[in-house]
Amino acid sequence: MSYLQKLRTLSMVSSIIADNKFNLVRILSSQIGSSPAARNPRFYRTKRAHQAGECENFGGVPTRSGRNGHRISRATRKEAQAALLEYLHSTRGVQFMDAENMSKNSPLFLEKLLGKVENDGDIGRSITRFLRYHPINEFEPFFESAGLHPAEYNAFLPRELMFLNDDGLLLENYRVLCNYGVEQNKIGKIYKEATQIFRYDYGVLLSKLRAYEELDLSQATVVKFVVCSPYLLVGGVNEGFVKVLDKLKNIGFESSWVEEQLIDGNSYNWKQILGLLFWFQKMGCSNEKLGDLISQHPDFLFEDSGSKSLSLIGFLLKMGSSMIQICSMFMQFPQIRVGKFVSNIRRCLSFFNEIDMGVEEIGYLVRSQPLLLGSYTLKKTNSLLANLNVGKKRLCQFILENPEELKNWKLGTRVTPLPVAGELKRSKQQKTQFLLKLGLEENSSKMKEALKVFRGKGAELQERFDCIIKAGIDEKDVYKMIEVSPQILNQTKDKIEEKIDFLLNDLGYPVSSLVNFPSYLSYTTQRVTLRFSMYTWLKEQGTADPTLALSTIIACSENTFLRQYVNHHPQGVEFWQKLKREIYSDSLSCLTH
Repeated sequence: MSYLQKLRTLSMVSSIIADNKFNLVRILSSQIGSSPAARNPRFYRTKRAHQAGECENFGGVPTRSGRNGHRISRATRKEAQAALLEYLHSTRGVQFMDAENMSKNSPLFLEKLLGKVENDGDIGRSITRFLRYHPINEFEPFFESAGLHPAEYNAFLPRELMFLNDDGLLLENYRVLCNYGVEQNKIGKIYKEATQIFRYDYGVLLSKLRAYEELDLSQATVVKFVVCSPYLLVGGVNEGFVKVLDKLKNIGFESSWVEEQLIDGNSYNWKQILGLLFWFQKMGCSNEKLGDLISQHPDFLFEDSGSKSLSLIGFLLKMGSSMIQICSMFMQFPQIRVGKFVSNIRRCLSFFNEIDMGVEEIGYLVRSQPLLLGSYTLKKTNSLLANLNVGKKRLCQFILENPEELKNWKLGTRVTPLPVAGELKRSKQQKTQFLLKLGLEENSSKMKEALKVFRGKGAELQERFDCIIKAGIDEKDVYKMIEVSPQILNQTKDKIEEKIDFLLNDLGYPVSSLVNFPSYLSYTTQRVTLRFSMYTWLKEQGTADPTLALSTIIACSENTFLRQYVNHHPQGVEFWQKLKREIYSDSLSCLTH
């Protein structure tokens, strides 16, 4: 049996095993919602299994012979791959593993090759005969098998070389990466973004990889970082990268956590991420606050290497927001990605511009309501004007007086016409009367500011105020509560009643505890449930003071709570994470849909 025949037989057997293995993986993957074929369509069949003699898709794209226009059958493809493998390895002296990878993972090159030969019934022999007299540019299948498309690698093709073995440094550095653990189909990305590392002399590239291991990084971790940021291998150990790892470690995040945040195929600018960390520090975020913030929203740092967050900070500064205001906004950030948040704000600005709102008014809304503007995706302007049945001038005035109404105009909601002018005037009068009861002077600057800050109609504010009194708190004490925490009246009556009921019947605290800690009503039920569930467990384990105050348990940051209470028990962190998943899973699911 000739060498080519052996290769064909071996290739067909390998194909049967690989196809069966792929079908099993595809079945299992479909049950968890992720298919390997979806992530890398170039290397997997995407059609059903074919009968003998049928044609199939090639790398997810129907392939055709350049001469007869027919699709390439599976048998033809296998013979062509075997012939190309024999040529590269036996004739051209390319190492077997490299030649096999090139023959199997360069479908576009193989299709082009098949278009140049006659199919006389033995495609393998035809290709062998063709290659004997028409040497190929071996860099084409090499780059394609490394993960690059022709449009990407055309600029990298050497002008005076055709054979891989003539570029010893390229092959040497390619094999260093392969042997170190980098997947072959990801090396093309490294070549594209840091071509110069493939010109390193023998031993240089490996020494640079080892230098990152000296930062207490495992080999697998170095591979992940290098694939996502190939420029790390250019020059010495990247200073920005090291500083980011050190900074994150100081606030409680190990390199393994950083590795988990990186997405295959993306590239990361560590200098830019470091700059964002600097800005957070400049805004007044302590390490403790920053740790809480990043644990809840890692996308602040890693979505587009922090450029979305930086653009948001720059925009708010330009609109006149202070560093303290921006820091406060980030600390209250909703459970959506920062890129979507920025997109929502841009949509709001476009809407304000289209209804001819003044620059000063837009600036006021951005400074006072950044979380509101970024949390919801507004409907289109024409749709809103039609459904609200209102002119642009009145709509501008209505938004300035009732900015919270914007959330009722988001995509997916039914928009009702605005109330008539008389109802708006009556609502403003009710709100004024309510504020007069709180002790504010009519037409004073504090009164004007309060009219903008308090959300809801006048009747709704009074209704929320009354429901706190009905819970059993003296009217004078409620006034004091609102003076300390005015934001508690920006919630609906039902939400206030729900939180008071939870305080009394689930937590077992008297209603009078709200007088000393009115901010309780501002925290979500999920946060309170998580803290008290953990606190109860710690008390049962005998590792927590059973007399802690309500504010002590709820108000401190997550890092402080973990450090002062949870970490005192060996299984504390594990139990905390379990509770957190259970309590937040449903609410997060609702927020993301």
